[in-house]
Amino acid sequence: MSFVNLNGELLEDSSSYFKVNRAFKYGDGVFESIRIVNGGLISFDAHFKRLISALKAIRINIPDTYTKEYFSENIIRLLKANNISLGAAIRLSVFRDAKGTYFPEANNPSFFIEAKPLNDNNYRLNSEGILIDVYKDIKKNINILSSYKTLNSLINVLAVINAKEKSFDDSLLINENENIIEASSSNIFIVSNGVLYTPSLDDGCVGGIMRMKVINLALKNNITIYECCLNMQNLMSADEILLTNAISGIVWVGGFNNKRYYNSLSKRIMNILIEDVLKPTLV
Repeated sequence: MSFVNLNGELLEDSSSYFKVNRAFKYGDGVFESIRIVNGGLISFDAHFKRLISALKAIRINIPDTYTKEYFSENIIRLLKANNISLGAAIRLSVFRDAKGTYFPEANNPSFFIEAKPLNDNNYRLNSEGILIDVYKDIKKNINILSSYKTLNSLINVLAVINAKEKSFDDSLLINENENIIEASSSNIFIVSNGVLYTPSLDDGCVGGIMRMKVINLALKNNITIYECCLNMQNLMSADEILLTNAISGIVWVGGFNNKRYYNSLSKRIMNILIEDVLKPTLV
């Protein structure tokens, strides 16, 4: 039997806490954040497809048991165990479960699921617009992993710390070309003269499930939308800024620098989104 030391306490190295060693040591894995409404999984088919794509990208083997039904059953079982029947946030992490250092001795996966109950069963637009900054200390590189949510999230952590230190709510990230690509945990859309604009995946933003949901809902509801590069000037000339992710849905931005924004299209899209997730088929 071997031990490790955690904050002065000796624990067995084989304990469940250290079972996630490659996730802990190397950020060697990926994750999905999934919204629960009325006890049902929202857009889970899209989440599962992105998860499998991400595992292939980081060369983790995918067992035959890793099906959409298998993960949804495990999530529902966890919700029941935690007495969650309405709104919740799920985090499904999959990591390489193997010994070794930078070179792993195997490429087999393990997964870890967390469930957090939410006060709101369905999506709800924030009543007051948040204030944002731009994080410039580290630029996000454009590569094959840019569109996935990996366990290596230091740039996101530092972006939020940067915002809080300056009394902002969030920070936007820029890529190596100085283009605005996303917020710390959200995709970004701007509104100008009633038209939506959002960065392309080619700019290095996360391929957000809610991002694609908003794009599809906009198209279905005759809202013009373009994928294009965004810069600081675009932020300053925008009428609205929306941040989107799977858990919050849509968050509207109230201000950036001395610029203040409206939220009329944000409200409209959020209402469309709420109606859409209440349709009978949620998984």
